[in-house]
Amino acid sequence: MVLTRSFVRAKRPCTDGFRWFVRQFNDGGHYQELLDRMVAAGRVGDACWLLEQFGPTDEVREVDAIDAEAIVFSGTLRVRGGVDVEGIVRVGRALHAGGGLRVGGDLIVGEDLRTEGNVRVTGRIDIGGDLRAGWGVECAGELRCAGELRAGWALRCDGRLHLGGNAFVGLELDAGSELRCAKSLQVGGDIVAAEGLRAEQGVTAGGSIRADLHLEAGWGIKAGGLISAGGAIRVGEGLHAGEGIEAGAGYGVFAGLGVHMEAWEAGARVSAPHKPAALMSGWWAGPAAC
Repeated sequence: MVLTRSFVRAKRPCTDGFRWFVRQFNDGGHYQELLDRMVAAGRVGDACWLLEQFGPTDEVREVDAIDAEAIVFSGTLRVRGGVDVEGIVRVGRALHAGGGLRVGGDLIVGEDLRTEGNVRVTGRIDIGGDLRAGWGVECAGELRCAGELRAGWALRCDGRLHLGGNAFVGLELDAGSELRCAKSLQVGGDIVAAEGLRAEQGVTAGGSIRADLHLEAGWGIKAGGLISAGGAIRVGEGLHAGEGIEAGAGYGVFAGLGVHMEAWEAGARVSAPHKPAALMSGWWAGPAAC
């Protein structure tokens, strides 16, 4: 796709950026060439603006590895090895890597992100499709994944964690702020949310589940260890904990909020070594079975 001077001017660019464009390309240039030249000249912000204005393309680029200051690509990037970038990585469509990803700025991918290794990002992560990492995911900012998320190892996010699909994490999940999942959340180890945790469907953890504010699930919650919250615990169906169920001081434990009261014994069972002190609804089934 060729971007002409008039085409770019119609998007109302900043004066400095448009002057640079005219000096470099006169009447216009190929879309991706423009992006590459802008990044090479240190005008990464202008490249990101251009991608926002004209959107993704079907172009595919395949390389052995990436070691760069920044990446702004309009199509799909396929990297046979790893990706090591000091600043921002912004990809219009998908990013596939056979190794790990280390990004010193934000990581923004319009569609799917797939990597066989670890993902470590100093800024935020924003994925428009699925995120699949063979190892773990570490994010110093906010993490938003519009599709399904799968991480073979741990997932650690210092900011808000918003998941638009099902999430599967092999080891621990640690969110430094609120944790929201639009479907089900399944974790092999502990789940920790520094603020509230809300899943529209169910939550399962091989270890303990802790939310510093409210803990909510549209279906049920099951944990091999302790289920605890600084606020209320509210689930549409049942609760099962290997070590105990504890709501915050002055708050209650509510099970079966989506189940008719006459069906609580079957669909809203609450099971733990000891009956929660603040159990307000649901069917107490006694200690959890081994």
